[in-house]
Parts: sequence; structure tokens; C-alpha cells
Amino acid sequence: MTCNYIENYELKNHTTFKIGGLAQRVFFPETIEQLCELLQTLHNPLVLGNCSNVLVSSKGVEQDVILTSKLNKFEVANNIISAQCGVKVPMLSKEAESHSLSGFEFMIGFPGSVGGAVVMNASAHSQSVSDTFKTCRVFDMETKKILELNKDEMKFGYRHSILQEKNYILLDVKFELRPLAKEEITAVMQRNLDFRKDRQPSLVLPNAGSIFKNPPNDSAGRLLEKAGVKGLKEGGAQVWLGHANFIVNVENATSKDVSLLMNKMYNMVKEKYTIKLVPEVKFIGIKSKEEEDLWDTMLNQK
Repeated sequence: MTCNYIENYELKNHTTFKIGGLAQRVFFPETIEQLCELLQTLHNPLVLGNCSNVLVSSKGVEQDVILTSKLNKFEVANNIISAQCGVKVPMLSKEAESHSLSGFEFMIGFPGSVGGAVVMNASAHSQSVSDTFKTCRVFDMETKKILELNKDEMKFGYRHSILQEKNYILLDVKFELRPLAKEEITAVMQRNLDFRKDRQPSLVLPNAGSIFKNPPNDSAGRLLEKAGVKGLKEGGAQVWLGHANFIVNVENATSKDVSLLMNKMYNMVKEKYTIKLVPEVKFIGIKSKEEEDLWDTMLNQK
């Protein structure tokens, strides 16, 4: 089985931050079988979805990259929605609405794909992926076998699942939603979209969503705003004026610009509140020595 790939692919073409250097080879599997074959044969590949909560190095990545954007099939049967890892979640949200099924209203404005949403147990407006999750299939990179996991085995928590602990790659997933009047679902989705429009930058301003996770019983945005980070700039990256927990790429920002700005935000909150925020955005690819140090500080809570 062969799979299409592109050599020397600029990853910034694919990230919502519009930041990212070259990958020597990027594969675009069109079936789950093709994806599994790539996972069997490539050495330590990097699997990416819609790249909406990642900062990809401007120096690029060393591994082969698999992009799941063509794994976008889904089906609805009764109250069950089955979806491949590359399906964009707003599409699933609309599909659930059209079948008068509730549980995906919160995902209507998300820029991500099913894979990323499950990995991080995406949530908003008192709904989360784990609420409707039933089962999923993953490829275990250690044993090179396909496993089926139920909800208990997923170890879901705030922005967490077992897929962050184990070397598992999500293949596809089943969700169980509940019937509800279509007008009620539509009204909630519209409220969520309005809320998002007021408080989050659209992708016209390239960004990667929330930069830091909320600490227990508090809001990262509130802490950052009180610490005075709004409008801070580093190279081509700037803290969005509309909400302090977003960085926007205003002028060909590099991964170093964003890393420096994040570090500045982290330190300002730490100095004012002695709270160490944890990055929600993941850094992917080749780190310069400076980026290594900046991320070491934030990830190891120094």
C-alpha cells in the first residue's frame, strides 16, 4: 500500500499559528489502514491533526510527519456518532445538530480535529469530550498493535487523557449523544459562537488558542490580565488586546518570538501571584538552545 507524501513541506501552511519550519517528508493517509501501515513502518513519526494548539518550531522537525486531514469520514447511527481522527470538530457539531443530538454544542467554534480534542479532553461551557465518549481505537506504538479503549481506560481529566501518558495514536472514536429538540441545540450553539467571538481572536489573526491552562479554581486569563500582559510584544508575536491568554502572530512571528513572550507572561504572573501557569500549547520540533531553556522553565515550573 502506498501513501502520498510531499517532501520539504512548510508546516506553517498547516498550523493555525502560521508558524513552523520544514518537514523533510509529510504523509497524507486517506484510510485508517494506510495510517496503520505508516505507523508500522516509519521510525518515530510525528502525527498531527489540525495543528490548532501547537507551536511548531521555525527550525522545522526532524521526524517524518503524518497529517490526518484526509481521515475525515464519520457516520451517525441512532445516538452514536463514529468519527475518524482527522474530522474537524465543528463539522461534527453541525452534524449532531442536524440529527437533534446534544453533547457537541461546545465544539462549534473549535478549530481542531477529533484526534486533538480527544487527546486533550477538550471542554468549554460545561461540556467536554469525556461526557459523550464511548470507545476509541488507538495504535500502540510500542507493541505495534491496535487497541480498543473504553471511557474508564482513557483516564480523562482536565485537559488530560491517557493518550498523553502512553505512546498511543488515536485512529477513530465513538461518541454517544442524547436526543434533544433541534431548536434548543441551535440556540446553545449560537450562544457559544457569540461568546467565542467576544472573547477569542478569530483565525484571521493566526493563533493557537489558549496559551496557558487554568490553574485550580482560577482563570489564567484573569491572572494574566491583572499581571498586565495585554499588548506585550516580542518580535512578530503579541498578546491579544481582547484577552490576555492568547498570543497572535501579527508579523511573521517565529517560534522563538512566541516562546520568549510566553516566558515573559509566565514570569509576570509568577512574580505577582507566586502562581506558576502551565502551558496548554505544545512545542513541537527542533528547539534552539534558548527555546530549550525557556520551555524547561515553564514545563518544569521553575
